[in-house]
Amino acid sequence: MQRHSTLVPLSHEHKRLLFVCRYLKKNAAAYEGFPLETQARFEYIVKVFQELMVPHIRKEEYLFEKCIGKNATIDALVAELQSEHRSISRMYSGLVDSVQLDDDMDQLAISLEAHIRKEERELFELLQQELPDLLDNLQLGE
Repeated sequence: MQRHSTLVPLSHEHKRLLFVCRYLKKNAAAYEGFPLETQARFEYIVKVFQELMVPHIRKEEYLFEKCIGKNATIDALVAELQSEHRSISRMYSGLVDSVQLDDDMDQLAISLEAHIRKEERELFELLQQELPDLLDNLQLGE
């Protein structure tokens, strides 16, 4: 299903975040301009979280707030996703004191990737099917 125009900015951010997930994994392949040293990858994730992830989560939480109470299936999925947001944020915060930074970044990447796929494949599809009028009248911003 083609993505509703209201959700397109979030999907674009998801695409960028999926690249970040590939880069953070232990088995990351070399990519031009992206060093594979642990500290460089850590500095990159800090930058991405500050510049992209924090505003992205705010937009999603706003979307969740607007969708709650209209469909039981959506409500249950939103509760799962909100819990995942908290878990991912805790994993990110834990990187600062990590003694196994490569392992912890790998786990963060795996969790974030699964979370994004759930939003794209389940939540966004469900919202488009069940709440198209809500999406038509919602502004998430760029």
